[in-house]
Parts: sequence; structure tokens; C-alpha cells
Amino acid sequence: MISGLYAITPDETNTDVLLSKIEAALQGGISVLQYRNKLASHKLQTQQARAILPICRQYRVPFIINDSVKLCMTLDADGVHIGADDGNIAEVRARMGLDKIIGASCYNRFDLALQAQHSGADYVAFGACFASNTKPTAPVANLDLFKMAQTQLNIPAVAIGGITLENASLVIEAGASSIAVISAIFNASDVKLAAQQFSQLFNDKNLKTSS
Repeated sequence: MISGLYAITPDETNTDVLLSKIEAALQGGISVLQYRNKLASHKLQTQQARAILPICRQYRVPFIINDSVKLCMTLDADGVHIGADDGNIAEVRARMGLDKIIGASCYNRFDLALQAQHSGADYVAFGACFASNTKPTAPVANLDLFKMAQTQLNIPAVAIGGITLENASLVIEAGASSIAVISAIFNASDVKLAAQQFSQLFNDKNLKTSS
């Protein structure tokens, strides 16, 4: 079950710096980690992902690989996240088996989310929810998509794109199961504290729900 704070790694080529930030985020309470590094060569991606995996295992946090089914299977990571151009979900599911997590980017299109669920995805992601420095040209995803997901999907919906501590509660209240964050965590002066503050938003929501 994908829920809570979903951290996506920054484009950091210094592996020691990256690992230090990841461990701080794990200490801060992230519930999922996706490795994504568009600046790294394939060799560096493999080296970094191989170094990250045991840290995620230590904290018992699922480790997702962005785009690369091959790298996921090579390392025996927990799953893969794929975009519209990264492969057919049903084929990826057949290749990886039932025990791996498959996430799918659905941008601002609910029809893609329905297709992804039908094809075997374990969660879908909508975004950009807000203006994003990582993907400034990304289509805007209306927050109503998360309300639709609650009633029409049986899998979690992750919010991504421009999410900060100031606007994250809007997405959570709209019904997102999880929020995916890059810059607001990994560019923070205190990565652990930033992760704790985001995680607390979900704790507060759960307290309200239970009461």
C-alpha cells in the first residue's frame, strides 16, 4: 500500500551526498523512496541504486526505480515507476511478476489511471499539481482527480509536482493517498526535519479521521 510521504531523489551525481540526504529523509519518516537521477550515466545510476537499496531495506521502506525495469530486476528492487513512454504496464507486469510494485504516471488524465489499474498498476500518480521547477512544462493536474480516484479506483493515487509544506495539505485533503516530493525535502537545509514536517501532515489527517 503506497501512502504517506513518497520521496523522489534529486539529480545528485555525488553519491556520498545523495546517500547522506536519503538516510536523513528515511530518519524523517518517508514511507517510499523512488530513485530518479536524469543527470547520471547508466553506470552511475546502477552504482547509486545499488548503494541505496540496503539503506531502504534497513528502514523497511519500499525502493522504487524510475523508468528502468531492467535496473529494478537487476537489483531486485521493490518496484518500478513508469511514464507513458516507458513501456506497456501489462507487459511490465508479466515480466516482473506479481510481487513487484508498479507505479504509473497519469499526468492530468483520469482515463490513463483507469487503464493503468486495469493493466495491473499498483498505484497511479497525477501531476503536476502545482508549478514545478523539476518539470516546468508539465500539464496541470486538477485536484478533483484525487476525489475521483477515491470513488473510482481501487489503488492509491499519488500527487506530484510543486508540492511544498504550504500547499501539501490541499492535496491531502483532496484525497491523495500519498504526496511525492523532491526539492522541498532534498533541497532543505535540514532534510530530516523537512521529511518529519511532511509526514506529520499525514499523521494529523489520520488523527482527524480516527476522531
